[in-house]
Amino acid sequence: MDEKNIPIRTYQVCNVLEPNQNNWLRTDWIPRSGAQRVYVEVKFTLRDCNSLPGVTGTCKETFNLYYHESNEDRESYIKESSFIKVDTVAADESFTQVDVGDRIMKLNTEVRDVKVTTRKGFYLAFQDVGACIALVSVRVFYKTCPLTVRNLATFPDTVTGADTSSLVEVRGSCVNQSEEREEPKMYCGADGEWLVPIGGCLCSPGYQEKSGTCKACSAGFYKARSSDAGCSKCPPHSHSLRDGATVCDCHSGFFRADSDPPSMACTQPPSAPQQLISVVNETSVVLEWSPPRRLGGRSDTSYSLECLICQTGSHSQTGGKLCLPCGSDVLFSPGQAGLKTTRVVVSELRAHTHYTFIVHARNGVSQASGAAGSAQSVSVTVTTNQAAPSPVSYIQATDVTRHSLSLAWQQPDRPNGVILEYEVKFYEKDQRERSYRIMRTFSRSVDVTGLNPLTVYVFHVRARTAAGYGEFSTPFEFSTNSDPFPLIGEGVNSAFLLLSVSGVGILLLISAAVFIISRRRSKYSKTKQDSEEEKHLNPGVKIYVDPFTYEDPDQAIHEFAKEIDVSSIHIERVIGMGEFGEVCSGRLRAQGKREIYVAIKSLKAGYSDKQRRDFLSEASIMGQFDHPNIIRLEGVVTRCKPLMIITEYMENGSLDAFLRKHDGQFTVIQLVGMLRGVASGMKYLSDMSYVHRDLAARNILVNSNLVCKVSDFGLSRVLEDDPEAAYTTRIPIRWTAPEAISYRKFTTASDVWSYGIVMWEVVSYGERPYWDMNNQDVIKAIEEGYRLPAPMDCPVVLHQLMLDCWERDRAERPTFSQILNMLDKLIRNPGTLRLSPPTCLLSPSPWSVCVWLQSIGLERYRDTLAAAGYTSLDNSLSLIAFISAKKTKQKQNRVSFGGEKIQTPTVLCGVIVAQT
Repeated sequence: MDEKNIPIRTYQVCNVLEPNQNNWLRTDWIPRSGAQRVYVEVKFTLRDCNSLPGVTGTCKETFNLYYHESNEDRESYIKESSFIKVDTVAADESFTQVDVGDRIMKLNTEVRDVKVTTRKGFYLAFQDVGACIALVSVRVFYKTCPLTVRNLATFPDTVTGADTSSLVEVRGSCVNQSEEREEPKMYCGADGEWLVPIGGCLCSPGYQEKSGTCKACSAGFYKARSSDAGCSKCPPHSHSLRDGATVCDCHSGFFRADSDPPSMACTQPPSAPQQLISVVNETSVVLEWSPPRRLGGRSDTSYSLECLICQTGSHSQTGGKLCLPCGSDVLFSPGQAGLKTTRVVVSELRAHTHYTFIVHARNGVSQASGAAGSAQSVSVTVTTNQAAPSPVSYIQATDVTRHSLSLAWQQPDRPNGVILEYEVKFYEKDQRERSYRIMRTFSRSVDVTGLNPLTVYVFHVRARTAAGYGEFSTPFEFSTNSDPFPLIGEGVNSAFLLLSVSGVGILLLISAAVFIISRRRSKYSKTKQDSEEEKHLNPGVKIYVDPFTYEDPDQAIHEFAKEIDVSSIHIERVIGMGEFGEVCSGRLRAQGKREIYVAIKSLKAGYSDKQRRDFLSEASIMGQFDHPNIIRLEGVVTRCKPLMIITEYMENGSLDAFLRKHDGQFTVIQLVGMLRGVASGMKYLSDMSYVHRDLAARNILVNSNLVCKVSDFGLSRVLEDDPEAAYTTRIPIRWTAPEAISYRKFTTASDVWSYGIVMWEVVSYGERPYWDMNNQDVIKAIEEGYRLPAPMDCPVVLHQLMLDCWERDRAERPTFSQILNMLDKLIRNPGTLRLSPPTCLLSPSPWSVCVWLQSIGLERYRDTLAAAGYTSLDNSLSLIAFISAKKTKQKQNRVSFGGEKIQTPTVLCGVIVAQT
C-alpha cells in the first residue's frame, strides 16, 4: 500500500537472515535518444535493521546502482563485471513496525546522474547485498532547455551537455515576418536554463511585435523600418487601406518629397509670394516681398529670382513680346536661388533698360506636385535710370622720362551713357594720398608733367557722364626715370628699366630678410624660456573624472568607453559569476583589427536603474585609463541586451590565487618584478588623482607573460552608497589604512598602506594577511602598533619597505613614485635582496639557539625565543615541548613562538634533534 492505502506493485527483497546476499534487478534496454547525461530518480522503502529480530551482522541498509552502455537490445545476459557503479544509495527514512497493516510507509526519493555518451542506449541495474528493501518506482529522464522565443528568435528544445559545467551554443531562427538584427544565439546550461542571450530579430516593415510574434499593422497604421518600435498611425493627409502597410499614401492634392520620412505629414506646394515691391536706384533694384499666404504645411520654403530683359512695354508673362535672360554680369545679393530671405538687391544692370523680375516660391514638394510655376510666382517690371559709368579697368604708362610720363586707358566696360570727361588723380606713393593733384581730359589719354625723377607715383582714373562721376579705378603705380630720354616710348632702354626695378626689388627683399632674422634672434632666448616655463606649469597630466558627477550615466559611458558591435563578440565559455551576472571569456574581432581574447561581464536580466548605473560606472572609470599595468577596457555593449563590459583577458587570473597555485616557484627578482608592475600602475592612478580604495592581490590580474595589472574599480561606489560601510564586512579591513577605517579618509597615502599589504601577500605567496584574526582583532592590533612580520625568506629591504608603507602618520609613508624608484634600484642591484646577514657565527657555543636558527633560516626569531628563556640547545626537549604547545590551527607550516605567528619548515623538530 502507498501512503494513500492504494495497492501498488513493487520489487522487494528481504533476505536479511542469510549471509552473502547478491541480488540483482536489471531494467530493459533504454534508448539514449540524444541525451548525454541522464538522471535516475529512485523511490523506495527500507526496513531498519535494528527492528528485525534475530539479525546478526548480515543486514544492510543500502543498495547499489549500476549502469551498462550498449548499442542494441540483444544482451539477454550481462556479466556483473560489465556494469559500472554509479553510487551506493542509502535511505534517509526507514520503518521499524512489523505489522504491515499498521505501518506508516516512509518513502525515500534519491536522484543520481549518469554520463552516457558512447552507445545508443544503456541498462540500469540495482544490487542488493542484504537489505530489507522495496523498490517502488524508477524514473529515468534527461534535461533539456525547453523550446523558447527570445528577442523574436525561436530556440528549439535542446539537450543539455554531458558535463555539469558545459554550455551548448544554440543559434536561433527568426519568427515569421521578422528579420535578423544580428545573429541570435543563446547557451543551454547543464541545469536546463537558457543563459547569455545574444542578438535577436526585429519585425519586418509593416509588422510589429505582439506576444513574441510579428503581427501586421492594421489599416490606418504603418511601420516603415524594422528598427521602429511598432506600428504608427498614418500622419495627417495620408492613409493606408490594407494591413501590413510600410508607408501611408498621400491624399489627393497632397505630396511627400523623396527626402521626407514616412512619419511626416503629406504637404502641398506654397502659394505665390505676396506684395512684391521694387525700388530703382540708377542701375540697381531692391526687391522685397512677403511670404506666401499658404506655406503648404512645410517649413522649407525658399525663393528664386528670374531676371529678363524685355522690349518696351513687354511682359514675359502677359505681353507675349520678346524677353531674353539677363547676362551673367548681373549681381544678386545675397543670391539668386535657394533664398530664405525676402529681400534681394540686384545690381550691375544696364541704364535705361526695361527688366522683368519674377520671384518663385518653392518647397520640398513643388517638384513632386508638378504645379505650374505661375501659380507659385509673382513678377514686376522696372526701368533703370541713368547711372554713373563703371570704373576704368586698365591704365598703361608710355614715354616715361625724369619729369613726365604719358597715360592711356580703355573706356569703362559699362559707360551707362555718353562719357563727358575723365578725371586723373595722382600722388607720390610715399605721400599716401595726403597731397595729390587732379587732371581732367576729354580723351582716353593724358600727359603728366612736373614729376620728380626716380619717384614712384600712384594713379587713379574715373569717368563722368550726365549722371555724374563713376568710381575711381584701382591704383596703378609707375616710376619716373633718372635718364632725360624716354624709356618706353622709344623702346630703347626697356632692359635698363627692367634691371632697375629688379635691383630695387632685390634690395627690398634683402632688407626685409635681415630685419626678420634679427627679430627672431632677439626673441629666441625668451621664446625658449617661455616654452620651458609653460612645459613646467602645464605638464599635460590627465586628471580623472568621476562618472558619478554625470546626471546621465549614458553620457559618461559614451564619453569614456567605445561602443562595440555585439556581432563582433564570440562568447566561448562561462568562467565565473560577478556581482551583476555571468563573467565569460571569448574573442573580439573588431573591423580591421586582429582577433583578440577578451573577458566579458554581462548584466543579468531584471536589473534596476541603480544596478545599471553601478554596472556601467566601472567601465566609465576604466575607460579613462591607458597604462600597461592597468586592466584595459576594450569597450561596452549598451545598445542591446544584455549590457556587457569587454576587457582584455588575463590568462592567469587573480594574483593571490596564482601565487598560491605556484607556491615557492619564483625567484625574489621575479616577485619584485610583479610588485614593480603593481607600483607602476598605482603611480599612474595617483598621478591622475584617482584613489583605488580596494588595492589587494585579489584585485591584481596576471596575464600569460606574468604582467600584473590593477583592476576592480568598484569600491568607491560601495563607499558612496553606504555611509556606514567602514564598519561592515564590505570594507577590506585587512588591507585598509587606519585613518580610512576610522575617519573614512581615503587618499593616495591609504592606497600606499594597501600596497604594503600586497607586498606581504606576494612575498608570502598568497598568504591571508593577519591569518585567522577577525576584523576587530586586526583593528585593535594595528592601533597598538602591531605590524605583520616578514614572511619566510623575505629580504630585509623588502620588509622595511612594507613597514614604511604602514607608518601610522600617512605623511611619513612613501609615495608611489618613491616606491617605484626603490624597486627599480633593487632590480638593478640584486645583491641588495639577500636575506639578513648572519649575526651569530662568532657565538662561543656551536650549539646556541642563534646558530641553530640561522642554519635553518629562522635567525630573525632569536629574540622571540630568548624572551621565552631559550638561549641554548641544552634544554632542547623543553624547546620542542614549547613549540608543540604553541602550535596553532593555522596552515600546516605555521607555528607560534611566544605569541608571534611564523612560517617554519615541517622538519623543525627533526632539525633540533639532529643538532642536539
